[in-house]
Parts: sequence; structure tokens; C-alpha cells
Amino acid sequence: MTRPIPLQRGVSGGKIVGSSQYSWDDDSQMKDRTEKPDLNQTRSPHDQTNISLSNLINLSYNSPSKLSKSGVVENGFRSDSIINTGSSRSRKNLTMLILKFSLVLIVILALSGSLWWTISITTSSRGNIFRGHRRIQERLVSDLVEIGELSRGATRLKELEFCSPERENYVPCFNVSENIALSDSDGSSNDRQCGQESRQNCLVLPPKNYRVPLRWPTGKDVIWLANVRITAQQVLTSGSLTKRMMMLEEDQISFRSDSLMFDGIEDYSHQIAEMIGLSSESSFNQAGVRTVLDIGCGYGSFGAHLLSKQLLTMCVANYEDSGSQVQLTLERGLPAMVGSFNSKQLPYPAVSFDMVHCARCGVDWDKRDGIFLVEVDRLLRPGGYFVWTSPLNNLRGSLRKKENQEKWTLVRDFADKLCWTMLSQQDETIVWKKTSKKSGCVSRNSGSGPPICSKGNDVESPYYRPLKLCIGGTRSQRWIPIEERATWPSRDKPNSTELGIHGVHPEEFVEDILNWNLEVRNYWSLLSPLLFSDHPKRPGDEDPSPPYNMLRNVMDMNARFGGFNSALLEAGKSVWVMNVVPTSAPNYLPLIHDRGYVGVLHDWCEPFPTYPRTYDMVHAEGLLSIETSQPKRCTMLDLFTEIDRLLRPEGWVILQDTASLIETARALATRLKWEARVVQIASNNEKRLLICQKPLLKTQLK
Repeated sequence: MTRPIPLQRGVSGGKIVGSSQYSWDDDSQMKDRTEKPDLNQTRSPHDQTNISLSNLINLSYNSPSKLSKSGVVENGFRSDSIINTGSSRSRKNLTMLILKFSLVLIVILALSGSLWWTISITTSSRGNIFRGHRRIQERLVSDLVEIGELSRGATRLKELEFCSPERENYVPCFNVSENIALSDSDGSSNDRQCGQESRQNCLVLPPKNYRVPLRWPTGKDVIWLANVRITAQQVLTSGSLTKRMMMLEEDQISFRSDSLMFDGIEDYSHQIAEMIGLSSESSFNQAGVRTVLDIGCGYGSFGAHLLSKQLLTMCVANYEDSGSQVQLTLERGLPAMVGSFNSKQLPYPAVSFDMVHCARCGVDWDKRDGIFLVEVDRLLRPGGYFVWTSPLNNLRGSLRKKENQEKWTLVRDFADKLCWTMLSQQDETIVWKKTSKKSGCVSRNSGSGPPICSKGNDVESPYYRPLKLCIGGTRSQRWIPIEERATWPSRDKPNSTELGIHGVHPEEFVEDILNWNLEVRNYWSLLSPLLFSDHPKRPGDEDPSPPYNMLRNVMDMNARFGGFNSALLEAGKSVWVMNVVPTSAPNYLPLIHDRGYVGVLHDWCEPFPTYPRTYDMVHAEGLLSIETSQPKRCTMLDLFTEIDRLLRPEGWVILQDTASLIETARALATRLKWEARVVQIASNNEKRLLICQKPLLKTQLK
């Protein structure tokens, strides 16, 4: 079988057979633009002005000897017939003098008119059109500069330089050394501090011995040691329940959570199920549990085990310079992001998780008057579960110490004030159940517990707002006990009443589902010859079975209803999707969580809270249009360098937007050394598709 032609960076290619909706752009057009740029485009306005002035000056100062017998001067302008007589010589001199004077006058008038026109336009723009809109003026200038760069041809754009080696595993906004100086007395040094550091548009290099991760599901249990910032000593000395489930084997780390010899995670999850009142962890779904927030997740073994029970677990942990829980969890192909319980609310909607889990997670739940437990209460759905495993809870050990007993008593009493019901306590584990009563309970009404949040403080989808010591989520129409919600996968298709809560019409939702099912089929028809070039398949064949699943971690940068996520699962793809709702777009994040998926709010002028090289695919439909319509705080290049930081080597980018924005994006892709193709959407002449692949760069700065 003929191997597919590899992508050519910055140019388009030929048609792909079998794609009914998409076709590659004409290669010759792009080639003309990149290899043979128009001289008039590349020539600066200053150069053109000099040429015009030179012609005029030459014409003015041409001597009679330079006039041809035919009466045509060298620059192409025709003159009158010349009679070689003495009387006519003086007339000729007078004529030439008048001509010179006229030409000089024309030049002066032209320059004066041009200057006057420029001043009048500028004055008019400032005084009448753009009065009070300085940001729009700055954006216009920036856009004109960007257009000027594009007009010179993609081949003339300078490729970005590489970042310094210190940024190999660096997470912007979570630089501990800088945050310590900015932190408050509440110990918020681990908190996210964006806007305090200068942005660097450079390419983050992978580690020296970086290797493309093993494909799913093999990559869930085996990762390359060189891909993550953790030492062999850290692996060998890991002490928590999940960290003990690791073994170092030469250049690999293996996770033994599924091994019969190391069944601690399975026993642990079975224990939690029994404490809730279920026969086994397989019954979690029937009890209404689908999404789990795992705080301080170790290296993701608890979530990896629950995945086999159709539960989706999001790991949240502090930024760590090395030995990162988040980095290793994502390397395994499991959902994770950097976040902390210190001073700010997490960017998740209220009442969105069926279970919050903490196993030796390092959070002091007894501190700050119980404000961290209040945040857990905000995130939990009515009837949801909080599972806390800590040596502090051991009745036969730690609780014999007076200090530990006081801490445990504070947590227990505050849980009562939140109207949580303690279901059971076994060994080091306690399980509480959040109340299903929206109106609160007697203790709150008596004033002994946290008050109900006011309307201004009860934001359904906060974006890193300060923690509030009040009960949130009670004003939400989504206050539905987990027992009354549809179980997975029926939860993915909300009924008309549930859609009405989110302001979505059923017909609009159905249309979105059908559209994304079609889009995913077309995406795969384009990507399959490239994704599976080493393992070719014939049209109509299923994707190669594992370990040849080439995609696992997927990010949708403009998720809207979560339709792309749903369509991928509908097509049988073994992926999980980080659904991101831009702060500049309509907020449908609560709907995404109610469908049984995970996602966050995010401002794309800021870095995403994750480590470099953590996603196999980054997808965005309409994001460029949304961001360019906003007052400009960042450039498209800023956005693209952030995508490059998120993307694993050999990872893919799929962008769908207007033709003009996609052309701009293609030019930027060449600066990032991506291999890029533009695809025309047959059903929509105004839209284009940009498909890029990030190469595995061998250049090292070490």
C-alpha cells in the first residue's frame, strides 16, 4: 500500500480520497505566495516613494542631449519637436525652466497633500470615530503590522527561538519563588499568580532523552522516566498509598494498580463503596456517581482504577517543581490540572462533582475556620460524597494524641454545621454525604454554621475568585440530588427540562450533536492516513486496536456544549477531553459538567494551569474569531506559543475558523516549526480547517 505523503510545513497539499466535506487547498496558490512573493508586496512604501521621486527628478533635470530624435525622453515621457535654431533655443530653455518649475511644484503639492490627508485621517479617527477607544486603535496598528508581515510571504517570517532549559517543566503563573514574595499571610505561595511575569514567546524544548509516550492503554501503566521531572530516589522513597504503587524499571516507571499482587487500590475503592452502602465499586454509577474530584491525587492510581467503572476522575494538585503529581498523571493519560486549596476558588461550576476525594492530600481541613470544607461543599452536588483518608482519623493510633484529636473534632463538628451526614468510619477513612435539602438545615438557621452566600458572592462559575466562608450553590437551578439524575451514559443526553435550565433549546442541542458527529467522522477521514501511517487500514476498517491508539489527552479550547467530547466517545475513541470554556465566550460549563464530562473556565490570554507536553491534540472551533473580537490584551502569537507548550511532540492541532484567520494562523504555524495544511470545507466557503502537527525537535540547548 502506498504510504501517505507527509505534511509539508506551511503549504497545502492534494486531495484526500474519502472525505466528502473537506478538500485540501490548491498547492500551487500557496506555493506562489510562499516561494515567489510579489515584489510590490515585499517592497516597502518608503522604497516606492523613493522610486517615484527619482523619476520626477530625472525628468526635471534631463538635458537636451538626452532627448532622442523621435522626441521621447529616456523615462518614457514624450516632448514637442525640437527645431535647432538660435531663436528656438531660448524658447526651449524657457520651456524647460517652466517644465522644471511645474514638476517641482507638483512634487511639493503631492507631498503636502499626502501629509494633509494623513493628518486629517488621524485627527478624524481620533476625534470622531475612535474617540475613547484607545485599545481599538492599538489593535488596529497591531493588525496592520501583522498584515504587513504576512504580505511579505510566509517564507520570510522568522521562526521562533527556543526557550532556556529552565523552562523545560516550567508552569507559568505558578513559579513558587516569585509567588512567595507575592503571597499573603494566609500562605498562598502555591496559588496561581498570573500577570506578574513577562511573557516569553519561545518554544519549550523537551527533555534531552524525551520519547513519545506509549499508546493507550499501555501508557496508563508504563511511562518513560525521562519524560517527567522525577528522580529515581523520589520514586523509591514515595510513601503514600498511590505512590507506593510504582516501580522503577531501568528507563521506565510502571504503575501496578491492576496487578493481583498489589491490589491496594481495588481494596480501597471497594471499601469506600461498602461504606456508602453499595455492594462493590461497580455500583458507583447506579448510585449516581460519575465525576470525581481527586485532591492531591498521588500519581492518579485511584482515578485509573475508577476509569474501568465508568467514572471520570479529575486530579487537582499543587504546582511542584519536581515529582509532580499532575505531570505524572497526565503522562499516564489521565485527567489532571494544577490547582490548590489555599485562597481561591477553583474554576469549576458549583454543584458539579458527585464525589470529592482526599487521601493524604495535604490539605489542613481544620484551618481557617473550615473555609476549605466550604469550597468542597460548593463543588459537591446535593447528595454527593466527601471521602477523607488520613492517619489523623485512625482511632487506634493518631487520635490518641491530644493535638490530633482536637483537629479531628474540629473537622467533624464543622461537617455537622454544613449539614453533612457521616455515613461510616473505617481505619483511616471517613465518608460524609452532603445534604440534598436546598433550604439548608436547622443549625444554619440558628446561626451556628456558615451563612448562605449572598447573590453577589454565589457565582455559579467563578474564575479564581477568593474563597468565601458561606454556603454556595443554593441559588442554582441545577440543585438536583445525584440520586435523581440520570446515570451514565444517559446523562450525556439531557432532556428538554434540563436543557431549559441552561438556556439551550432542544433543537439547537440536537443540531449540535449531529454536526459534531459529522465533524469527527470527517476529522478522522483526514487524519487516519497520517495517524496510522505505520499501521495502514483500508477505507471502512476500524481503527487499529491498542496499543495503536495514537490519541489520548485531548483539549477542546472552545468547548461550547461539549459536543466534540460527546462525538469522540460516540465514535468509540479512547480519549478524555479537557473541555475549556473561554471567559470571553458564553458560559455553558455547567451544562458540560451536567452531561458527565469535566472542564474549566479559562482566559486564553493567560497560560493554562498544566505542565508542558501534556496533550496529544488541541482543538478549537471559532476560538480565533472570539478572541480577535475582544479588546486586545494579547496577540495570536501569544496564543499559539501557549498551544505549543501544551502539545506533546508529534501532537496535533485542529483549528476551524474563517478563511482570513486561518491564513494568518497558517503563517504563524510556520514560525512554530509546525507542519501545516489548510483544508477547505465544501459546505461552507467562509470557513477553513487548519491541521498541524508539532515535530519532535532534536535541537537541544544543553
